Amino acid sequence: MAHNDAIVRNKTIIQEILSADPPFILGKVMEKKLITEREYTNLTSINKGTAEDLIIKLVDTLINKGKQSEFIEILQDKKVLETYPKLKVVDWGVSGSTAVSSNSLKRSSEGSLSEDAPESHKSQKTEDKYPLTSKPTGLCVIINNENFCDPKKKRSGTEKDAESLADVFSWLGFQVLMCKDQTASDMAQVTKLLADLEDLAALQKCKLEEWSDGRFTPLRVLPRHGDAFVCCVLSHGEENDISGVDFKQLAISDITSAFNGKHCPALLGKPKVFFIQACQGHNLQPGLAVDDCIYPMPIKEDSPNHPMEADFLVSKATVGKYQALRHTISGSIFIQSLCVELRKGCNSGEDILEILVRVNADISKKDFGKTNDPEKVWKQMPEFGNVTLTRKLVFSPYSS
Repeated sequence: MAHNDAIVRNKTIIQEILSADPPFILGKVMEKKLITEREYTNLTSINKGTAEDLIIKLVDTLINKGKQSEFIEILQDKKVLETYPKLKVVDWGVSGSTAVSSNSLKRSSEGSLSEDAPESHKSQKTEDKYPLTSKPTGLCVIINNENFCDPKKKRSGTEKDAESLADVFSWLGFQVLMCKDQTASDMAQVTKLLADLEDLAALQKCKLEEWSDGRFTPLRVLPRHGDAFVCCVLSHGEENDISGVDFKQLAISDITSAFNGKHCPALLGKPKVFFIQACQGHNLQPGLAVDDCIYPMPIKEDSPNHPMEADFLVSKATVGKYQALRHTISGSIFIQSLCVELRKGCNSGEDILEILVRVNADISKKDFGKTNDPEKVWKQMPEFGNVTLTRKLVFSPYSS
């Protein structure tokens, strides 16, 4: 009964604090199975009200289900307190008043933000950016398919790409993991395991390795999700598909959906970025003289307004139907340009979309081939689509 009283007594204050970042607490509640998938869907469909409307409904739902004790356990979790520091002064005892009043919360949120306001609240008020405060920032997973069942299809140079990515994302504060030479079913299995992060033995069976001191070593400790997730897939492919080393195909959408709000509640409301280095067809993309273009092709931006699939970005080495070029020693054109531009842009505080536009521009200006004949010059045009990011995504170099 003490917990029942505490939730009811502090209901207004709890709602005001949690409204600073609703997706985070909703993800925690879903992760602990305090609400059903149907209740989660009903809550996330509240898209006409404010953030506080969603939190009010969430708290009411938990009270009606008799989940007050479990809810208070979540509110006292270390990660939750880091996101909502004002929860530290809420009185969960049987008697007495709370250490912070509703009016004081309102005063601190009006005008300039107070120093002890939640970091996520500050970031929303200053510049609408995803809060990336966890250490490590999150996981960067590299699926690196080099050796295929047909030796002639070996992807020489891919090790250079994997090392470049590991170096950049560890510099950005990510824990970097890699698994090599996965069949299509292996890739489906490892993405599910990485979304759940519950079975270390199963991850080790997938021969998952961790980047440490400039090299990959066997994974020894179960990883944890942070404030962002990055997945880099290096393989052969077809349009919208990735090839396993057995040359069976796995849809890119199957890889990304493993980390959506339904299948991976720990990443609900957090950015999930996928870099795909794989051909999307068998054609080489011809170059055209500028005068041959009747009009510039517009960039199509399509962000589905569905919370379960929000906060995604998929960036591919090439547009559909064309090959993605790779050097057998220095690595792929796309990944190497991406790593260079990430170092430049992240040092300058640029968001990921600005950086990817510059990657597109860099690669689009290059000619490939062995002749100066314009009709025999090959081009490559990366693309990023399926953009459902809801805030700016700014990666920053790691500082201890």
